[in-house]
Amino acid sequence: MQLKKKYDILSVAERYNHGGIYTCTLQTKKRHDAIVYNRCGKSGLKLPVVSLGLWHNFGDTSVYENMKQMCFTAFDNGITHFDLANNYGPAYGSAERNFGKLFREELHPYRDEMLISTKAGFDMWEGPYGNWGSRKYLIASLDQSLKRLGLDYVDIFYHHRPDPQTPLLETMKALDHAVRQGKALYVGISNYTAGQTEKALAVLKEHRVPCLIHQARYSMLDRRIEPDLLPLLKQEGVGMIAFSPLAQGMLTDKYLNGIPDNSRAAKSTGHLQREQVTEEKINKVRQLNDLAKQRGQTLAEMAIAWLLKDDRVTSVLVGASSVA
Repeated sequence: MQLKKKYDILSVAERYNHGGIYTCTLQTKKRHDAIVYNRCGKSGLKLPVVSLGLWHNFGDTSVYENMKQMCFTAFDNGITHFDLANNYGPAYGSAERNFGKLFREELHPYRDEMLISTKAGFDMWEGPYGNWGSRKYLIASLDQSLKRLGLDYVDIFYHHRPDPQTPLLETMKALDHAVRQGKALYVGISNYTAGQTEKALAVLKEHRVPCLIHQARYSMLDRRIEPDLLPLLKQEGVGMIAFSPLAQGMLTDKYLNGIPDNSRAAKSTGHLQREQVTEEKINKVRQLNDLAKQRGQTLAEMAIAWLLKDDRVTSVLVGASSVA
C-alpha cells in the first residue's frame, strides 16, 4: 500500500537530526525504490515525498564536506529534489554557489535524475533592482542563479513572495519569460495567500504557462493554509510542497526540556527566536511526543507522516545539519 510505503521512508528525514559519517554510494541502482514519488498536481512531474531544503547549513559558514555527504545521503535514498533560493546562505548566493561546486565536481552525471529549484523575491543585492518582483529583478536573479549553480536551466523557478507594489501581471509574465527562454522548466510561487494565489494562477493560465507548485509553511504547529489555500490548490490541480514541516526543529525532541545551547533558538540570529519557544508550545510538543511514542514513531517522523497523509501535499522540505 502506497500510504504505508510513505511512512516507511520517513526515517530518511528523521536521521538528518543526528550525527554520523556516511560513505558515498552514488552508484546505488535501487535508490529510486527507497522512496515514494508523488505526482505534482495535474502535471506530469513527480516529486519525492521528502525533498532536501538548502535554506540552512549550505552557506559559507558551513563545512563543505558535510554538505557533500548530506546531498549524497539524500540522493542515495531517492531524494532527487534539491531546493534553493538566490539568497540562501549566509552570505547571499553562497548556498547556490556551494551546491554548484558539488554539482560540477560530483553530481553532474546525474543531472537528468535530479530536480533543482531556486527562487527570487527577497532582498538579494543593494539598490532598487535587487528585491521583490519586478521583471528586471526576477530575470537578472535567475541569470545569476544559473551562473552560481553552473546550470543551463533549473527545473522549478519560484517567485518567493508576493510584491505589493509591482503589478501581478508583470511578475507572472517574468516567470512565463523564464520558461519560454528555456531557463526554467516549470514555475511556482511561495508565501502567497489564497487570494493572491488565485489571481496568480489565472494570469499564468491565461499565458499558457501553468503554475506547477506552491511552496508554503505548513506543520502541526502552523496550519493557517488549511481553510482556503489547500482547497484552492486541489481544485486548480497545483502541487504543494511544505517548508518548515518540523517547525524549525520544535517538532523534534530537541526542545522537550527547554532550549539547548546549540539549538537555533539559542542563537541571536535566525528565524526561530528564543521568545517563540514558549512554555505553552513546549507543553503541546511534549503531548505530541507522547502520542508519537504510542505510535512507535519519533516526534519528527509523526510530524512528517501527519503532513503526508493529506494527498494535497506533494512533498515536504526537510533541512539537514548533518548525516545520520
